[in-house]
Amino acid sequence: MSAVQPVPEVPAALAEPVRRVGPWWVAGISLANLALWMGYSGPLQMLLPMQMAQVAPDGKETALALVTGVGAAVAMLFNPVAGALSDRTTGRFGRRHPWTLAGALAGAAGLALLAGQDTVAGVAVCWCLAQAGLNAMQASLSAGVPDHVPVRQRGEVSGWVGIPQALGVVLGVGLVIAVAATVESGYLMIAVLIPLCVLPFVFTTADPPLATAPRFDTRAFLRSFRISPRAHPDFFWAWLTRFLMQLGNAIATLYLLYFLADAVGYERIFPGEKAEDGLLVLILIYTVAVVATTVVAGIVSDRLARRRFLVTVSGLISAVPAVLLAFRPTWSAALVAAAILGVGFGVFLSVDNALVTEVLPAADGRARDLGVINIANSGPQVLGPVIAGPIVAGAGGYPALYLASAALTLLGAVLVRKIRSVP
Repeated sequence: MSAVQPVPEVPAALAEPVRRVGPWWVAGISLANLALWMGYSGPLQMLLPMQMAQVAPDGKETALALVTGVGAAVAMLFNPVAGALSDRTTGRFGRRHPWTLAGALAGAAGLALLAGQDTVAGVAVCWCLAQAGLNAMQASLSAGVPDHVPVRQRGEVSGWVGIPQALGVVLGVGLVIAVAATVESGYLMIAVLIPLCVLPFVFTTADPPLATAPRFDTRAFLRSFRISPRAHPDFFWAWLTRFLMQLGNAIATLYLLYFLADAVGYERIFPGEKAEDGLLVLILIYTVAVVATTVVAGIVSDRLARRRFLVTVSGLISAVPAVLLAFRPTWSAALVAAAILGVGFGVFLSVDNALVTEVLPAADGRARDLGVINIANSGPQVLGPVIAGPIVAGAGGYPALYLASAALTLLGAVLVRKIRSVP
């Protein structure tokens, strides 16, 4: 009789988590994510549009599309690569925390350099540096949930982690309006806040180290980013549905500041105010709706174990505001649209993030695979300007833009039903 071979012990860094995480861990990763989304949202929603209006006033739409598109292309590269490298990182400080801190510092440096740019090329280069750092940080933070949180708690935790995505927009934009007197001071303020918000999570939470990693092989490393739709169909459908829904969101929000100024006529309706003030009001309404729904939706998805259904519902809700703005480009319609979009996106944030963690191909490549998933977030920032720019410039204007946004969102909501392994 042959001897029974012992089952090799799975390293703590690769084991499937079974113990619930506590409030301090959730608070720490949420604060780090707040820093991340301030770094993204402050520039994208406010600082870059304002800077482009100063640098290239006669071609601000084209200049903004160029800068955001190039930056998103860098994000598509750095997110999965940094994630894959963090999967292989060994050392006593863990796999994720070194990348989180290094990414925060690099992102802050890029934002600080943006403060001194007065050309489109200079802005593009520095925004690419900021995107590289922030996406390295995002790759490591995204892996925190599947690394530490058991499946039955992931909807709830994803809800708490999703709240900073909405609050990051409010703080990123609100601080610029309320505190920063100039575009330059806005960049510098956010650059200082990012590392400060990351430090508590990095220095006070555990990050199990990986004792050894396979020998690095360049060809094998590059091949690892190709995940076969045939071998892992649910991962493919999760990626595609997120890409479509994020693309719909990207083309709707890219020119939101200009939409308020040019289509709604905010400054004409409210003399003495700027379109930036109206944008902040919409963001506040949107954020309240997100905060009110995302954790609740996550808990419901944990208890019902029906994540696909709730993602579909979120997509249907999120398409409504785009249709509304297409036919009623008014301030009152924009207020209603912001509330509805907040509800839809609040559900999507927690439930889709939890769903994705359940279709990852391998435990030893969680950050890499989530980096590939995150391309579905950054890719639309590249493709969005390509689609939105020509539409706004003449192929139907803002009504056609928002109808296209609704169509993409609805398509993503329908295709999520293709996922089979998650209820």
